[in-house]
Amino acid sequence: MDPSEKRSLSERDICTKFITPALEQSGWDVLTQVREEVTFTDGRVIVKGKSTSRGPRKRADYVLYFKPGLPLAVVEAKDNRHSCSAGMQQALSYAHEDCLDVPFAISSNGDGFVIHDRTGTFPKKEFEVPLNSFPSPDDLWGRYLSWKKLDGQAKSIVQQNFYEDGSGKAPRYYQLKAINRSVEAIAGGKQRVLLVMATGTGKTYTAFQIIWRLWKSGARKRILFLADRNILVDQTKTNDFKPFGGAMTKIRNRKADKSFEIFLSLYQAITGPEEADKVYKEFSPDFFDLIVIDECHRGSAKDDSAWREILDYFQSATQVGLTATPKETEYVSNSHYFGDPIYTYSLRQGIDDGFLAPYKVLRVDLDKDLQGWRPTKGQTDKHGNLIEDRIYNQRDFDRSLVIEPRTELVAKRVTQFLAATNPYDKTIIFCEDIDHAERMRQAIVNCNPDLVSEDSRYVVRITGDNAEGKAQLDFFIDPEQRYPVIATTSKLMTTGVDAKTCRLIVLDQRIQSMTEFKQIIGRGTRIDEDYGKLFFTIMDFKRATELFADPDFDGDPIPDENYDPEVEKNGVSGGDDDEPGPGPGGDDPPPGEVKRYYVRDTEVSVVAERVQYYGPDGKLITESLRDYTKKKVMSRFASLDEFLQTWNASAKKAAVVAEFEEQGVLFEALADEVGKDLDPFDLLCHVVYGQPPKTRRERADEVKKRDYFAKYGEQARQVLEALLEKYANQGILSIESMEVLKVDPLDEIGTPVEIIKLFGGKQQYLAALGELELLLYATAT
Repeated sequence: MDPSEKRSLSERDICTKFITPALEQSGWDVLTQVREEVTFTDGRVIVKGKSTSRGPRKRADYVLYFKPGLPLAVVEAKDNRHSCSAGMQQALSYAHEDCLDVPFAISSNGDGFVIHDRTGTFPKKEFEVPLNSFPSPDDLWGRYLSWKKLDGQAKSIVQQNFYEDGSGKAPRYYQLKAINRSVEAIAGGKQRVLLVMATGTGKTYTAFQIIWRLWKSGARKRILFLADRNILVDQTKTNDFKPFGGAMTKIRNRKADKSFEIFLSLYQAITGPEEADKVYKEFSPDFFDLIVIDECHRGSAKDDSAWREILDYFQSATQVGLTATPKETEYVSNSHYFGDPIYTYSLRQGIDDGFLAPYKVLRVDLDKDLQGWRPTKGQTDKHGNLIEDRIYNQRDFDRSLVIEPRTELVAKRVTQFLAATNPYDKTIIFCEDIDHAERMRQAIVNCNPDLVSEDSRYVVRITGDNAEGKAQLDFFIDPEQRYPVIATTSKLMTTGVDAKTCRLIVLDQRIQSMTEFKQIIGRGTRIDEDYGKLFFTIMDFKRATELFADPDFDGDPIPDENYDPEVEKNGVSGGDDDEPGPGPGGDDPPPGEVKRYYVRDTEVSVVAERVQYYGPDGKLITESLRDYTKKKVMSRFASLDEFLQTWNASAKKAAVVAEFEEQGVLFEALADEVGKDLDPFDLLCHVVYGQPPKTRRERADEVKKRDYFAKYGEQARQVLEALLEKYANQGILSIESMEVLKVDPLDEIGTPVEIIKLFGGKQQYLAALGELELLLYATAT
């Protein structure tokens, strides 16, 4: 092909005519080994007040695989007007270990390939080869195996196929990394493996694929999957592990049937305080050659834990720990037992990639929580008990002291929030204990008599002591079931509850453990596009969200300084039930001691409320929206003139708006706070540069007075007048898309093609629209 003709081709034409044929010629199967235009993230969810949008997705031009699930290279293509290496920086960013983690980054413009080698097996780190000399799949795979030091049986293990059910479901890019790193490590002889993956990122599915490949390759023949909650085991058996079929069993009723190959069990089902309870000893110590421990932060790593007995008994088995919250204390260390995590995928990474939902925080401060409460001299509670004279504070509330109006106020504020958003949004209210959860349930009932009359399951208490409530858990997490809507709980729902459509997490529980905090927040981080769940709200009454400011929130394994080994031993972390604590359902107190006081006659009020948003840096925006917006905009445009110049020069104002939205500027929330019907342009002029605000209607009326439409024909004037009215009602973004020509009232004037013809063509229509926009913003100062 003539060089000038080649330079006129688009990037896509270069791929089709030169790059793909060169790969085929080198032995790459385009059906199974070559994937083009691979989108591997969903794009970060950007919350704009009550609505959302998606940020850009990451997309590679090519990903090359030795076989499905085993990626080797990223290829970035450029048109022929660029050099052969022009795409290398982008290819390297995608090939990096923090992204796709492949050994070869490649760039091409259709003349040849520039290859960057991470394995060190080529003579040069980066070099160029002609189109007809691209390495074959076997060549790159051999170099990969040499780099990873995998040969013999290890090679056959890592080449074992992933499970595929024909539906097209495949592991996400980070799941592939977790699976492949684990299988390679085990194939290479590693006996203890720790995976840290944020709640909602598919730990169990990842575990299934690891087990499947090791089992199918014959490397591991009998496998035990351990969890500490029945719901975790049952969900695993029914969903992700279903392909194991008849080879799988759940250990129940303290009976061990050794004829299966895949065993699922609660820790509690195979161990206990008495020797007769230790069902695991019915198996020989070398019976299992692979054990997978789900939620291994909850106690399985503790040296004197009863659960740890199991791991020590089967010490010859390969053991894989799964957790969202690695625990590091002077008493417990996951990494001491398992070693450093072989792979970590954090909450922040999940949100940045768009696989997890961001959140906003509504912090509600109550007067008694901030100021404390002290009884009057000789004051008794509603049961006639003399209240000990001291100052009670947030640490005491709903533990040693119950202020019933406080519970009612929390229920009222939750009800008000749901009424303003959607009364049927799935909600979890985390309470101090079972007694508190029951009182909260009653308070919600009394705040919502009409909704409870429709169905008594509008609010239910789901705690470990209540069979009726626990029976509703499956309905709560089923997005197709309207009821229950609100669940009050204490500990039972902190882990293992896959409530994808949960939109509101209410914290009326004092949380001092970072591990527990992460688990609770994880109840809302799942995304469900089908049901419109893209973000969630945290309503915090106990200042628990201050933990977001802790550097360890989304960081390395966390030093849990408030950890108490006796609580871990005797409390809730080892079982299926909530900890009753003092009060109804708890143990009897010593003679003469009151469990807790119940106070009725006192007033409680809201002192302050503040909304905080998840920022682009992964931290909560804690300053005011006005201050945050001013800081962000002025870092880009130091003066109003700079901003006006860029705004007016932009053919698409939506591009300027999108740039600031990606920086965390919340135009809808800012408009609500300012209290006027302002366009993004006027919001920024007013909030950032101190200009008097003009509403959209005021700007539209000023344009009408200028007789701008007189030079156009009658029908063209109708179009521009309709666009101006659209702007006044909906804003500038509503008129920049061609889609506006398809909706009322413009669709009554004609089709989009007919409307464009009224102006003499598309370019003339866009010029008229641009002139209209210039007039709208002509009086900016």
